[in-house]
Amino acid sequence: MSVVIKSPDEIAIMREAGRLNAEVRKLLLDAIAPGVTGRELDELAKAEIAQRGATPTFVGYAPGGRPPYPGAICYSVNAQLVHGIPGDQPLQEGDIVSVDLGVTWRGYVSDAAFTAAVGEVPPEVRRLLERTQAAVHAGVEQALAGNRIGDISSAIGAVGHEEGYGIIREYGGHGVGRTMHEEPHIPNYGRPGVGHQLKPGMVVALEPMFSLGGEGTEEEADRWTVRMRDGSLCAHFEETVAVTEGGPEILTSMGRLDDAHEGAAAATTGGAA
Repeated sequence: MSVVIKSPDEIAIMREAGRLNAEVRKLLLDAIAPGVTGRELDELAKAEIAQRGATPTFVGYAPGGRPPYPGAICYSVNAQLVHGIPGDQPLQEGDIVSVDLGVTWRGYVSDAAFTAAVGEVPPEVRRLLERTQAAVHAGVEQALAGNRIGDISSAIGAVGHEEGYGIIREYGGHGVGRTMHEEPHIPNYGRPGVGHQLKPGMVVALEPMFSLGGEGTEEEADRWTVRMRDGSLCAHFEETVAVTEGGPEILTSMGRLDDAHEGAAAATTGGAA
C-alpha cells in the first residue's frame, strides 16, 4: 500500500483548497429549495469555482472506461446514494439531496459532501441526516497519528449500528492529494486496531453513507448514478481531514467560514462582545 505523506507546505495548499470547497458548498446548501434543479446548482458551482481561480475536480473524470463525468457536483436525490448527474428535474418539498463537491487548487484536491432536506421531512429522515453527519465527526476523532484505519472505520460504523441503519459497504473514504483517490481505502465499518497506521502528513476523505433500509446498491444506466437497491432513503457526508502532530484537522469544514466571519467582525468592532 503506497500512502502519500504531505509536507506542511502541501497541507497549507490543501487547507486553502478546502476553504474554497467550503465556500462553494455553503452557497450550494443555501440555494437548495423546492423548484431548484441539479443543473442550476451545478452551474452555480462551476461559476463560483471559476471565480475563485480554482478547477472543478469532477469534470471529465472517467475511471474504468466510464463516460467522462459532466458535472462539478455529484447530485443524488432520495434513494440515489452517490455519483448522480445533475439534471433538469426540480427538487420537491420533502426530498433529500446529496451534493458532493471536488475543488482543485494549485494541483491539490479537496473533496467534501453533504445531504440536505428540501423543506420539511419526517423526523426519522432528519435524524438520518444528523446521525450520518455525526458519523463523520466520530471518524475524525479517531484520525490521530498512531491510530489505525480500523479505528476510524469502527467509529463511523458504530454510529450506523446504533441507529440500525444500512451501512453501505461498496463505497467508503480514501486518501486524497494530487489526485482525488489515493490510498488508503477507508471502509465505513470495521474493527479498531487494524489496518494501515495513521501518520502525520496523511490526508484522507472520510465519507459515511447510511440508509434507512438495506446496504445493497445498484448502478443506473448512465454508468454513474448509484442508488439503493431497495429504494430506501440514504445520506452521505464527507470531509477532507489532515492527520497532524496536533490532532486531526478538517480542511473542508464549513464551520471555519463562520469562525472567519466572527473573527473579522470582532476585528472591525475592536473586540468580541
